[in-house]
Amino acid sequence: MEPIVNAASWLLILLGSFFIVVGAIGIVRMPDVFARMHAASVVDTTGLGFLVVGLMLQSDSILVALKLFFILLLFFYVSPVVSHALAQAALSANIEPRLADDRRNDGAHASTPDGGKSKSPEKP
Repeated sequence: MEPIVNAASWLLILLGSFFIVVGAIGIVRMPDVFARMHAASVVDTTGLGFLVVGLMLQSDSILVALKLFFILLLFFYVSPVVSHALAQAALSANIEPRLADDRRNDGAHASTPDGGKSKSPEKP
């Protein structure tokens, strides 16, 4: 039974590490604050969840496993609260989410209709 538990714990640890790496890449690649917060929350719930459960299976002591379980519960409670506070702070700083059909911030200058290619000022 011990080799099965050992293999399952390492599988969970590797799976959690995979989700953490993918989430970190997602945080760097996402276009705005709200999409980055979504990627970070995926890292929180899946990556850390799998990693801590794998560590709980790997531990020899029931006390260590219980401490890891309480850490996981605390983290699952605190993470949504922190994400909500960050979203509220971003909204109160007038940061708007970028929509899929929003072309305002794709490198074109808003001051000229041709995207900043002409050097002449805009005429009213």
